[in-house]
Amino acid sequence: QVQLAESGGGLVQAGGSLTLSCVASGNIFRFTSMGWYRQAPGKAQELVAVIMRGDSTNYSDSVKGRFTISQNTARNTWYLRMDDLKPEDTAVYYCNADVMLMDGATGDYWGQGTQVTVSS
Repeated sequence: QVQLAESGGGLVQAGGSLTLSCVASGNIFRFTSMGWYRQAPGKAQELVAVIMRGDSTNYSDSVKGRFTISQNTARNTWYLRMDDLKPEDTAVYYCNADVMLMDGATGDYWGQGTQVTVSS
């Protein structure tokens, strides 16, 4: 099995920055994708950013130009650098990974979530 552990959330003023980290552990052969999602109170979960095998990236329109996703596959770790944060970025952020395991099975895994609160 695979476990994802996030860190880096917190409280920040509008215009500030935070970097989230996600570390994956387990019987991983390779990653198909690594991503970040968020869910604000009363809203549906949304994709924030994803980085695919091959390093292509995709961002939500609401964060383009402000957030940057990156990875360190040697450490099974990926990051979300969030700049120019806005109150509407307040949400619980979840990391996600689509992986192939050593036995050839594939799976989709989630972290436990980390709260990001942006004050105005």
